Amino acid sequence: MTATTRLQPVKDASHLYEVERRARHAERPGFRISELQLSPTQTVPWHFHTNIADTFYVLEGEMRLFLQNPKEEVRLKPGETFVAVAGRPHLVTNAGKASLTFLIMQGIGEYDYVPLV
Repeated sequence: MTATTRLQPVKDASHLYEVERRARHAERPGFRISELQLSPTQTVPWHFHTNIADTFYVLEGEMRLFLQNPKEEVRLKPGETFVAVAGRPHLVTNAGKASLTFLIMQGIGEYDYVPLV
């Protein structure tokens, strides 16, 4: 990813990408926990959050995260976690042949989703 164009931040990104399943387990001001399930072909596109970190926790399957600033690739298996800090662009993919299910804890701070193109 060389040059990026930043789109406008949104408060709800669910319409920007497709997943097999999405559930919200908790939501309080400044913090939320969601569960996402991705098929082997689905991706959470390049984006970042201005004020919050994303903490990923894999329940089933294998996750592949691509990050920028600095460039990094991370693979997570069930029970493993990773934190993408505020402002760090990242892309989430399913690295396996079956569905990937993971929790994403987001906070502490005001949520936004800033897509990159």
